[in-house]
Amino acid sequence: MAYQNLISELKENILYVTINREKALNALNKDTLAELADVIAYAGKTDQVRGVILTGGGEKAFVAGADIKEFSDYSGKQGEDLAKLGHDQVFNAIENSSKPFVAAINGFALGGGLELAMACHMRVASDHAKLGLPEVTLGLIPGYGGTQRLTQLVGKGKAIEMITTANMITASAAETIGLVNYVVPQSDLMSKAEEILNLVKQRAPLAVSAAIKAVNTAVNNKNGYLTEIEEFGKCFETADFKEGVAAFVEKRKPNFQGK
Repeated sequence: MAYQNLISELKENILYVTINREKALNALNKDTLAELADVIAYAGKTDQVRGVILTGGGEKAFVAGADIKEFSDYSGKQGEDLAKLGHDQVFNAIENSSKPFVAAINGFALGGGLELAMACHMRVASDHAKLGLPEVTLGLIPGYGGTQRLTQLVGKGKAIEMITTANMITASAAETIGLVNYVVPQSDLMSKAEEILNLVKQRAPLAVSAAIKAVNTAVNNKNGYLTEIEEFGKCFETADFKEGVAAFVEKRKPNFQGK
């Protein structure tokens, strides 16, 4: 698929996805969401992709929110459908992907932008980034999992404060409350995201996928312990497990094949 709003490039088993609407502060419109859905599906089914870095074009914004003009006259049913479609094809698709997604937050991450970052498995922010969920200033609430994922990441009290005040917080404050994993200078943002995925690339792909599934189950009101037990057992049937044990015994680096 030829993308109009994204730049997608696969290098050394890392898929780099840049939302390329810099003049619009990379706001999420329907076309951009459709393209994101396509590239997420591609990442999931392509063995050469071992991880994804998601970022925004330019240095001002990761994603400054959704394109409000597109849904300003929606009915309640249209609003509900909009949220469900985004959940299924983009936000939940990222969270449930077998490949780890790292959000490289290069500026404002507001509304749908912060919700997109929170759907990723890990977040690295530049030191000038600002994060927030301003939806209540529009008479809305966060519509792409914002109320759920923010609560999971920072706890109920802080989540309610951020959502109901609509205040932005700094990257350093976001790191303090666990909203982002790391804060780095803008010049180091991509290299830090790469550093994380380069470590993940050394691990067994099927085990990485199983771990993501088990952790997701733990935070989504399901029996995470049962999922962990099942996924742990499945790992014993993989060639990667046999290779990992052999490499440990032979005191060498493992050569995982994702099988």
